[in-house]
Amino acid sequence: MSIRERMSGNEAIATAMRQINPDVFAMFPITPSTEIPQYFAQYVADGRVDTEFICVESEHSSLSACLGAEAAGCRAVTATSSAGLSYMNEVLYVAGSLRLPVVLAVACRALTGPININHDYSDSLAARDSGFIQLYAENNQEVYDNYLMAHRIAEHPDVRLPLMVCEDGFITSHAIENIELEEDALVRAFVGQYRPENYLLKKENPLAVGPYGVSAYYMEARVAQAQAMKNAKRVILEVAADFEAHFGRSYSFFESYRMEDAEIAMVLMGSSAGTAKACVDELRESGVKAGLIKLRVFRPFPGEELAEALKSCKAVAVLDKSEGFSAMGGPLFAETASACINLDKRPKMIEIVYGLGGRDFTVDAARSVYERLERIASTGEIGEVYTHMGQRE
Repeated sequence: MSIRERMSGNEAIATAMRQINPDVFAMFPITPSTEIPQYFAQYVADGRVDTEFICVESEHSSLSACLGAEAAGCRAVTATSSAGLSYMNEVLYVAGSLRLPVVLAVACRALTGPININHDYSDSLAARDSGFIQLYAENNQEVYDNYLMAHRIAEHPDVRLPLMVCEDGFITSHAIENIELEEDALVRAFVGQYRPENYLLKKENPLAVGPYGVSAYYMEARVAQAQAMKNAKRVILEVAADFEAHFGRSYSFFESYRMEDAEIAMVLMGSSAGTAKACVDELRESGVKAGLIKLRVFRPFPGEELAEALKSCKAVAVLDKSEGFSAMGGPLFAETASACINLDKRPKMIEIVYGLGGRDFTVDAARSVYERLERIASTGEIGEVYTHMGQRE
């Protein structure tokens, strides 16, 4: 039976880690993810886990230590944010290419330039092509649930890829919400033990990890890695179905909110979805056929499924909480527009970059987006495709 509790997103992640009891936690602190290793260090001190808790000198080292542990056959975890994730950048790609299923908790925070400690997705989305699976959450319950599913997905023999569990810095990482936790024994039974097929310390099958990829083999390794990311789509749904069977909460690639007959829709990620849903409900009461897609899985990107969900809309706004500096918008817009390119009948689509560095997103702001979509749907005139919202003039 679920246990009703109140906790922050950081504590929810640390609790999930404690219940899973990983073999290695290599840590280096950075705001706003620091609480995760702080909570976990207390679990270690209290004897509630038997994890090897390693304090290292940098984020680059924390992920490197996790890779060494995973290569040796251990289940390894860590956490970071912002510049810490950027400092890991080299090792992110190594983790993906070596097919080592580290689970990395990311409290998403703006990247430096100027210095800012508040939330947007510029850190995690800058790492979108590193080979990590990426899961995003609207609230603390989803943060916790995503983490419970993470190891099952990453460690699946058809996948074997590292995975980021992403939460919104301060918004979900520090805000305390009602949450349903699962019993420790049930969590461990659901996640299971990590049993890699091959690892460095397996004496029956000596192997090398991370060899030099000469031209005759490099591309084959990359294609195999790309196939593993494709396989992850199936595995994500399989694990979600098993999670629902065990714990009763349902997940997919994204949540479709009031999309059954929607003529205008918004696509976005994370905690902003709660605000946008309130706006959708108000618009529905006044007869506006508004809907919303909240993306949960960014990597692998569910392009076919998203295009199917949007194909009947007249106008769609994609909201990016990360600036892509492409002069065309952010990553979510690029992926969504690409997914819809081969639809026989495509919705008119616009891109709005918003919320950078923790800038507020309100119901009124969401309403202004839907009002713009109504005008596009009625006139067919898009106007400027790529705009920013919420900044001072």
